[in-house]
Amino acid sequence: MNKKLLAAIMFCAFAFGACQKESNNPDEEQILETPGSFQETAMITLGGETAAEISTYDPISKRLFVVNNEGGVKVDVIDLSKYPIVTKLQTLNYSAVSSGVNSVAVYNGILAIAVNGLDKQDNGKVIILNATTFKQVCLVTVGAMPDMVIFSPDGKYIVTADEGEPSADYVNDPLGTISIIDTENKYAVKTLNFAGFEGGKAALFAAGFRVFGLNASFSKDIEPEYITIRDDSRKAWVTLQENNGIAEVDLVSGTIIRIMPLGTKDISKPQSAFDVSDKDGKIELKTWPVQSFYLPDAISHFVSNGKSYLALANEGDTRDYDAFAEEIRVKDMILDPTRFGDAASLQLEANLGRLIVTNTQGDTDGDGDIDVIYGFGGRSVTILDAVTGSLVAEIGKDLEERVISAGKYDDGRSDNKGVEVESVIVAKVNGANTAFIGMERADMIAVYDVSNPAKPKFLQLLNTGDAPEGLLFIKATDSPNGRNMLVVSCEGDGTVHFYQSE
Repeated sequence: MNKKLLAAIMFCAFAFGACQKESNNPDEEQILETPGSFQETAMITLGGETAAEISTYDPISKRLFVVNNEGGVKVDVIDLSKYPIVTKLQTLNYSAVSSGVNSVAVYNGILAIAVNGLDKQDNGKVIILNATTFKQVCLVTVGAMPDMVIFSPDGKYIVTADEGEPSADYVNDPLGTISIIDTENKYAVKTLNFAGFEGGKAALFAAGFRVFGLNASFSKDIEPEYITIRDDSRKAWVTLQENNGIAEVDLVSGTIIRIMPLGTKDISKPQSAFDVSDKDGKIELKTWPVQSFYLPDAISHFVSNGKSYLALANEGDTRDYDAFAEEIRVKDMILDPTRFGDAASLQLEANLGRLIVTNTQGDTDGDGDIDVIYGFGGRSVTILDAVTGSLVAEIGKDLEERVISAGKYDDGRSDNKGVEVESVIVAKVNGANTAFIGMERADMIAVYDVSNPAKPKFLQLLNTGDAPEGLLFIKATDSPNGRNMLVVSCEGDGTVHFYQSE
């Protein structure tokens, strides 16, 4: 053989091997897929309402685990080994020991299940199992109502957001906490509370943080909701939804570093326009004299050009209990006439009157009327600089306009959270940071390219089942068929939908 030809063949073989080696690196996904070409490739129905809420996937057993609270306290086990054939294998039932399953997570063949106590306000548990045999490895006590459970990327920590919601009569209001379980130290647990931030509450309140429940102390009122963890497994961020903030946590030292207040969204600005009435006979995004608390649910950390960012799903949430309810419609408020001009016109149902807002804030001068109207939710995903907490971009008006154009906007929700942005996850698709945004009231997923975090680019909309709740992205190296997969659990109709790109 010609020596030059042989050398060329050897070079090509080396180059091909190098490329193959790079493509198998899970941190540098090289699968050639188009981020904006996702389509549904499989679906399974697990029951009715609340039968499919949060999912996790074990690449070792090729099983999906789905939280199912319909008629019991359960986790359904789904076989994906013959995908796109999707089969329910069995159900793990915890009705005898818990009042509800909240979340599931998997790492290296170990399954963690977060459950409430039999009394919802009692301390919760994390049940740790072998994901193949279901043999219990450990049972760990955490704070009340562990609303989310997650493994750190290196598997060293299991972290829970212990929401600690009060009882309906507000007699029992447990602490809101964050629990860190050390998997390398016999599953030892450290549960953190927020009492140490009491002294700095004035500055936090001034920046839009909320502590407002009935007879609330600072630590009891905080309600952790959702967690994201940095790739190096050293730091976590936890949404404090009702409080309108984020907690930053050092996992190594087991300390809460700081609270980041999120301020409000000014609906008087054109780029922030809302449709606020379900009684005006039309869908129209307009400006209004309202400041709306972001109140995020899900959070997702991602890196772009070496910088850390946080994507927040600004759902909005309220406290509505027998002993304490903060919801009120604008038409039922006493508005300061010098601040709002023709208040009677503004409070018509076809104008601002139907919007649900809070009765806990807004009387800035203490004279008994409302000087600032505070609403709920950003109806958006915001992207923040993870270091400074500053706003980098917001996907809001564009998001709702896309849904309106698709004919999927529910005008009956205009007075209350709009499309209701419930969830967000940012993942790599063909090297691009891709945001998947779940909208509970639109029954859709929006897909945006956020590779340039300051300029998100719309890619596509996906139809889902009723009320998409949990989003899970399975990277190609873990997927049952070697391609990236988006899994959407829909709590409204108990369906789980699977999407893959071309």
